[in-house]
Parts: sequence; C-alpha cells; structure tokens
Amino acid sequence: FSTENPKVLRAGERTNFATMMKNMRRGIPNLFKSGTAHIQGKDDAVKRSIDACKDLSNITRTSLGPNGMNKMIINHLEKLFVTSDAATMMAEMEVQHPAAKLLVLASQMQEREIGDGSNYVIVLAGELLKQASSLLDLGLHPSEIIKGYVKASEAAIAALEDNVVWEIKEKEYGTREMFEKATYGAICAKQYTSVDVINPLIAEACMTVMPKNTKNFNVDNVRVAKMMGGNVRHSSVIKGVVVNRDTEGEVKIVTDAKVAIFTCAIDTATTETKGTVLIKDANQLMNYNESEEKMIENSIKAIADSGVKVIVTGGSVGDMAKHFVEKYNMMLIKILSKFELRRLCKTVKAYPQVKLGAVPPEQQGFCSKIYVKEIGLQKVTVFEHSEKNNTQLATIMLRGATKNILNDLERAVDDGVNVIKAMVKDPRFLAGGGASEIALSRHISSLAAKEKGLAQYAMKKFASSFEIIPTTLAENAGLKPLHVLTLLYSEHQKGNTNMGVDIEAEDIKTAAKDLTKSNVFDALATKKMAIKLATDAALTVLRVDQIIMAKPAGGPKFGQRKGHWDDDD
Repeated sequence: FSTENPKVLRAGERTNFATMMKNMRRGIPNLFKSGTAHIQGKDDAVKRSIDACKDLSNITRTSLGPNGMNKMIINHLEKLFVTSDAATMMAEMEVQHPAAKLLVLASQMQEREIGDGSNYVIVLAGELLKQASSLLDLGLHPSEIIKGYVKASEAAIAALEDNVVWEIKEKEYGTREMFEKATYGAICAKQYTSVDVINPLIAEACMTVMPKNTKNFNVDNVRVAKMMGGNVRHSSVIKGVVVNRDTEGEVKIVTDAKVAIFTCAIDTATTETKGTVLIKDANQLMNYNESEEKMIENSIKAIADSGVKVIVTGGSVGDMAKHFVEKYNMMLIKILSKFELRRLCKTVKAYPQVKLGAVPPEQQGFCSKIYVKEIGLQKVTVFEHSEKNNTQLATIMLRGATKNILNDLERAVDDGVNVIKAMVKDPRFLAGGGASEIALSRHISSLAAKEKGLAQYAMKKFASSFEIIPTTLAENAGLKPLHVLTLLYSEHQKGNTNMGVDIEAEDIKTAAKDLTKSNVFDALATKKMAIKLATDAALTVLRVDQIIMAKPAGGPKFGQRKGHWDDDD
C-alpha cells in the first residue's frame, strides 16, 4: 500500500491484493506452496494409509515361519539380496508411503531392541489395521477403535505372563542343552533344514563367552567369519578371533605366544617437522642407511627381548622391518580395521602401543595358539585359546557354497544369539507355533464379551487379529488354514493350551501338536515387545486423518534412464 495516501492503491498493489483475496476464498489448495499434496477424509487419508500397510504386511507375511518363502530384493546399488529375514527386507526396500514407513520403523525398533520378531510386528500391525478398516466401514469412529485396541493390548501383554510354559532356573544356566532348547524355535524360523548343525554351534559360542554375571552377556562377543566353499556341516566354532588375512612373514604357527599390538607403522620413524639431509658423497649415504637400519633393528630387537613372539600392527609394514622380524623369528600380522584391532586386544588381553619399541610385560597379550589356516581358496589367521584359558570372544566359522547362503546363515546366527540376550534378561518362554496367539485370542474374546460400549467390537477384532500368525504358518506349510484354526481352537477348549501348528503334518487331523515337546519356544520378552510395537504402529496410523506432503526438494534426477532418450518415444 502507498504510504502517501492509504486510500489510493497503485496498479501492481491492486493486482497482488486481488490475488491474495482470491486465494483466501479458495481455501486449503492455496494454503501451501505449489506442488504440495493434501489428502483428507476417511476414504482418502485413513483408507489409503491402511491399504499401504496391508500391502507391506502381505509382502513379509509369506516369509513368516520355517516354511517362509524367500524374497529377491535388488537395492538402489543393484546389489542382490535373497532372504526371508524381514529386518533385511525393511533395510533394503525403500518404502515411500508415510504410513507404511511407520510399520518399517516399528520393525526396525524390534530388531534393535530384541534382535528377533521383526516380521511378527509387521504382520500383526497389518492385520490390526485390516480389522480396523472393517470397523470403520461399519461407521465406528477411530477414537472408539483406539480405545478398544489399547484395552485389548494391555490385557494381552498381562495375559502373556500367565501362558509361560518354561522358566529357566539359575542352576540350568551354562548347560549346552539349555542353550540349544532356548534357540531352537528362532533358528527353525530362519534355517529349518540346517538347524541341527547351526544350533550346537551357537550354544557352544554363547557358552564360551558367557560371563559369570549372565546379565552382562554381550551379543558382539560372538563373531561370525564367512568362508566360501564346502557346506554348512563344515562350520565350526573357534575360541578366539579369525582374521581374514595371511601373515606378512614366513612364520605361520606359534604356540603359547606373547602378543604385542601396535597402532603405529612398523617402519622407520618419521619426524613431526620436515627436515632436509644434505649428503655430499657415497660414504655419507652408506652411513645414513646403516644408521637407519640400526634404528629399526634396535626397535625390533627390543620387542623380541621383551619376550614377544607375535607382532600385530594396524599400520603399514616396511620391507626392512619385515627382514628384522624374520631374523628374530617372530610372526607379523597386519590388520587394517581398527575395530578388528580392538576386538583382538580384547581377545588376547593386550594394550595397544602407539610407539614402536619394547613392550612392558603387563601390556603384552597372550594366546595359546596362533596359526594360518587355508579354508577353500582363502588364507586366514586364527587366534585360538585352549580350554583352560578363558576368552571373551568366540567366532563361528560358517561355510557355504554362495554368498547368499552365507549371509542367510549369518542372520540365523544373529537371531539365535539375540534370543540368548533376551533370555538372560527374562528367562521365561511361551509355547511356539501359534499356541500362545490362540490362547491370547480366546482370552481377549472373553474379555470383550463382558465389555460394555462400542469398544467391545474393537476388542473382538483385536482378538481375531492374533489368528493371522497360526493362519500364516499353516498357509506357508501348505495346510488348509481354516481347518487348522478350527482344530487349534477345539484343542485349546479341551485345555491343551500348548497346542500349535505342526508344519510337518501330512494329515489335517494331526496338524495340531504340543510343540513344547519338540523344543519350539518363543521368548516372552520378544513377544511382549512385538505386541506393544505392532499396536502402537497401528494406533498411530488410525489417528491420522490428513496427509500433507511437500513437493520433494531438488530438480529432476538425471542418470536414471538407460539408453537413448528417444528410445521410448
């Protein structure tokens, strides 16, 4: 507006004022910047969000259980993943829909906190939203559904503790049978055909690194080394660390060795400031070389005199230094990863040295046996402790024909070790194979019958959502889900609450089995966290009534299309 006369508008200002008034009349479309997407209403915002979550749930659902199918995923870097592990799928699939991303985040939180049950979270959350969709179609308000779901989830988590079938006593800790029994169900879900080979390996590795105070058990202390070639039955456990490198010298085996670990280079020391040496004749050059040789030899000799048999370095190794290490008959290993160097320090109980020279006895490490082993086409250096020496790390050396097989085996090992981590915190287990889900479904249905008000409908739907787990297990095993579900309900009605889906059943009449006798258990901590996260994710999606998406930043992305730009015209 003009400052001279407020009543007089200039031509340009009149146009801006008219546009502003026009936009105010048009409402939300012009409230945001151009390109912003705005979705609202029950049919658009809520239903679309639920459909996206259902689609994501359907992708992972077929991978649930021992007979779950693999997914072939090629990520944006064109790397191939063939897996039935939901955590890997969520990490590699670039999910764009904002509501489906909430389910991905819930699944990732389960993986981070517990390490197992990420597929369970997505499948249950997807089913909860599918059941909520039918209630919305009947005219129920989202707030009533949320109220019923909250009540039902609290009742379900409380009821889980009443369904505990096995609690580990303190005197049972440390036995191989106990570890194998606890992890059997989790390993079956990933590697059903190899469970008899992998399970004892995980049990042995966990027993090796289990501290006196079991609550301090650390998952990172069980390492995995993947070696191409052979098959799963050639896998083994090493009480120590496996380094994927050969030694630098000719010494290939050392026993009862003192170990010195250096973070600096094993070479001539460089000065902090730049200096120039002026050499006038050949004698001076020879003398300079000799003094350099003597300096390195004195450093290596000092290390050898302190009783060290093995030198490990995180830096480079000079040729002259190699010569003197060989002269004093020591083993030399170069490790490029600083994380691997730290793990090795932990294994041999050594302190890393920052300067080349003699190592005090209290800062040296010790290892029973260090040797080079050729596995397939690869040479590795093994730091192994004997039975009488305690070690803080154990390595499961996995063998397999392809990289995909090895990666899948590693994920199975990871799940098994995480079950042990959950077990030391809460040593209670439920019956597996969908038995606990049927028990929860029956319990919540009975509570819903006593509930007054509209929340009872939501509670009934919450109860029937649990049926998706035994249904999926039956479907993936090639059984008729409706018949299996009916059989499970009738068995639970008779009081056989440990009855779950028997995936090996040839006849529908024998599809229900007491799986606790087959050592199929689910950790209580895993199931509690999964139900809580799945319910929270579903409630978050139900609370959304509008979606506002800003236009993505940046211009068009080049380099996406291959070939000539006229090819598709």
